Amino acid sequence: MHIKHPYEWISSSVYRSLFIFLFILTLLVLVALQVLGMPLMTKEAPAGIVSFEFAGDLFNARSIKDSWGQVGRIYAGLNLGLDFLFLVSYSSAISLGCILVVRGMANRSGIISSLGVLIAWSQFAAAILDSVENYALIKVLLGSSNSVLPLLAKWCAIPKFIIVAAGLVFVIAGAIGIWISLVFKRHERAA
Repeated sequence: MHIKHPYEWISSSVYRSLFIFLFILTLLVLVALQVLGMPLMTKEAPAGIVSFEFAGDLFNARSIKDSWGQVGRIYAGLNLGLDFLFLVSYSSAISLGCILVVRGMANRSGIISSLGVLIAWSQFAAAILDSVENYALIKVLLGSSNSVLPLLAKWCAIPKFIIVAAGLVFVIAGAIGIWISLVFKRHERAA
């Protein structure tokens, strides 16, 4: 059974160029997020915004928010806002990276190819989870006392990170595998 991948509506001739664009955009936004996130690293939030994502309850979330002060909360708001662009770029880049790996494999059928397509699709679930997480965190940042919001953010962050990690592992391992295969083919031709 062939599972359609998320980029079948785009000409395969632009996959590599689109991936490079998305990869560069993702890196640029990641750098901006890191710069905006520096003032958010406090004793209560040693991992900055990530600590806020995993606060899990209103008490911890408020402690983190209070540790940032007024200026830090502005940085947190900017960070969460910019993260909406980041979630589109990273999910698309990883997803397309999975498809490039699947296309670059010598045998395009089989379990690994199907797994790659499923992981490609799952990146959009990660983006949706990231959006819900951001919404919950923004509401807490703006002063909501809804105790469900920090818990919601945490339980969106956990599967998001797992899905993104699975995508990154698939892309990196697949790219290394394709590169090794190409090196061996060149070596066989030369011998």
